[in-house]
Amino acid sequence: MMRVKESDDESELEPGTRLGNYSLIRLLGKGGMARVYLARQIYIDRLVAIKVLNLRASAWEAEELRREASLLARLAKHPHIVQIYEFDFAGCVPFLVMEYAPYGSMRSYCGGGACLWPREACGYLRQAAAALQTVHNYGLVHQDVKPDNLLLARPGHLLLSDFGLATSPRLARLRATHMLVGTAAYMAPEQFEGRPSMASDQYALAVVLYEWLCGAPPFVGSLVQLQQLHRCRAPLPSLRERRPSLPPAIEPVLARALAHEPEQRYPSVWAFARACERALLGD
Repeated sequence: MMRVKESDDESELEPGTRLGNYSLIRLLGKGGMARVYLARQIYIDRLVAIKVLNLRASAWEAEELRREASLLARLAKHPHIVQIYEFDFAGCVPFLVMEYAPYGSMRSYCGGGACLWPREACGYLRQAAAALQTVHNYGLVHQDVKPDNLLLARPGHLLLSDFGLATSPRLARLRATHMLVGTAAYMAPEQFEGRPSMASDQYALAVVLYEWLCGAPPFVGSLVQLQQLHRCRAPLPSLRERRPSLPPAIEPVLARALAHEPEQRYPSVWAFARACERALLGD
């Protein structure tokens, strides 16, 4: 039985609520259409993360969650892509059961202006790029690469998560004609225009690396300001002005990955990651 917490928010479920073979422990996070809970898989005593649609979610949102589950199930098991365990319904409310990352997100690990050392940043970059390259090899675009969606299964081990926006470039363009898809601070210019591609994920990952290296993304502001900055070919703020100890070679690498036109970027997200390693570590 669904037990809704007594609060102004009628979508939050109480700890101890049973969803099939799962017992909710606590809320981990929430978005516009769903909440993610830490839960225990009762019969085998395993901790999992469960994404539950808001109780007033529409049939369209339920279908989006099912599509996310189906997409993840199609991807070959990868050490740096969050695993999907089950998709089911509690009454009429759908939920998605996933691998739990107990160390939180990269946002919580190095947010708030904190910087990573180049070698650590390259280690996480390599893992994220390997996961994204696998996604791209399946003909899919993630569309929402950002520190919040890069989780830590354990220290040093990253998982790419939140495939709710992932789809083929063609379907992504159809969807984008109706609404803005992505997170503005990390969106490539073509994504604002409804033309996302694999190169858009590379652009977003380059913004993430920039943030890891100096503590802030290259562009900040309101949605309208960010849209203008990413689309109007605004000069990339110098990374080394913010952190002079970084090797000069990293700036042209990031400039290429953050080029306004997708075809001017690296041929793949993996090629971008390798170029960053050479620039930062001299490997």
